[in-house]
Amino acid sequence: MAHMVTVDAMGEQCPIPVVKATKAIGELAGPATVEVHVDNETAVQNLLRMAAGKGFAARSQQAEPRHFVVTIEADRPVEPSDEPVACLPDLRGDIVVAVGSAAMGTGSDELGKTLMKGFLYAVSQQEQLPRTILFFNGGAYLTTEGSASLEDLRTMEAQGVEILTCGTCLDFYGLKEKLAVGGVTNMYAIVEKLTRAAKVIRP
Repeated sequence: MAHMVTVDAMGEQCPIPVVKATKAIGELAGPATVEVHVDNETAVQNLLRMAAGKGFAARSQQAEPRHFVVTIEADRPVEPSDEPVACLPDLRGDIVVAVGSAAMGTGSDELGKTLMKGFLYAVSQQEQLPRTILFFNGGAYLTTEGSASLEDLRTMEAQGVEILTCGTCLDFYGLKEKLAVGGVTNMYAIVEKLTRAAKVIRP
């Protein structure tokens, strides 16, 4: 069983949370789960980015309105770097992308799947990323094992983009155990995120 380490970085601005987390990981005697507690989303994104850069699996969750927990699965200690920590600002806009199909457009499903893969890749390359990407109905296939878009979605998740898939849809298609990126959501949360977004994009 992996050891659990808690890092309290509440009230700290970047680069302090990243410095504290890196120090804790560097002092590990073996594999451990490192929980970093912060109070701002920019710190969350920089922690996720740091973890991805070191090859660690990481996820974030919001415990309270101003309390976020970033969980890093550190399978090895890392040497502290002499390089300064890059504090990147919040790169996300108040945009929600709603994906209701595994294919983009109507006509050829084969072409549609190619277009959808290209669409999600293009989204991942934008200077301003979406805050949330919602997947429902056939879109649930895009976040599960075998999806050609997993790498692009994981890249965006590492930069703080929320990836959410409809749980009812995963159950309907028998995909619940195959979810490979992001979390599970429900219709109430989907409607809430759509209605609160400044802009909704539907491919």
